[in-house]
Amino acid sequence: MKILLLSDIHANLTALEAVMAAVADSGPIGAIWVSGDTVGYGPDPNECMELVRDSADMVIAGNHELAAIGKMSTEDFNAHAAAVAEWTQKTLTDSVAEYIAGLPLRLEQGDFTLVHGSPRDPVWEYLLSDDGFRANLDHFESPGCMVGHSHYQFLVQIPEGAAMVAQSEQDIDLPVGDGRFFVNPGSVGQPRDGDPRAAYATYDDEDRAVTFRRVEYDIGATQKRMESAGLPELLIERLSHGR
Repeated sequence: MKILLLSDIHANLTALEAVMAAVADSGPIGAIWVSGDTVGYGPDPNECMELVRDSADMVIAGNHELAAIGKMSTEDFNAHAAAVAEWTQKTLTDSVAEYIAGLPLRLEQGDFTLVHGSPRDPVWEYLLSDDGFRANLDHFESPGCMVGHSHYQFLVQIPEGAAMVAQSEQDIDLPVGDGRFFVNPGSVGQPRDGDPRAAYATYDDEDRAVTFRRVEYDIGATQKRMESAGLPELLIERLSHGR
């Protein structure tokens, strides 16, 4: 079975719809997992959350979900993120806010543990260093761990080391090996690796392999909606260059 791995959609409906269309054209998907930050930064929090609610099999909350419903202070957010968190909180429908309030911070399914940041700190920790990966091994028991938060695509195999993926022009298939591993599908709605295309991944549980993918979407359409909503200019501009 192939599983679609999504993270950091960040209220970018145009990017999410482009991913879903690309996936529909590539063959059957058995399940959809979303590792947090479906809202925040972008102009379509309700629409993205509703699409995820209706189509995904496993969904967890990230720090932007918690901020959007007032469960987390924005003191540690930068000024732009805090401003959008406040806008999002005012924009959410009651039904979407209620759905977000019920999302867990951690889920386990088969060979995977799903968290947004890391197993030891599901909300805030960015997993990008060898020390960080190894320190988290004692905080989950499954072979694999799916994370988000950093907006970088990667597969990290323990003890072999990291197999990083960024700015790939073609799809890349990577076996997860026989040991333990971490996978981040990258950001659907706000890539930060220099490639502005929407990022996602699939996992084949029979072949035990991750495929990292990118798809182009109409960035200008999202930017226009952000402008109409009065969202920060820096967040609008960064979509053009994926930084």
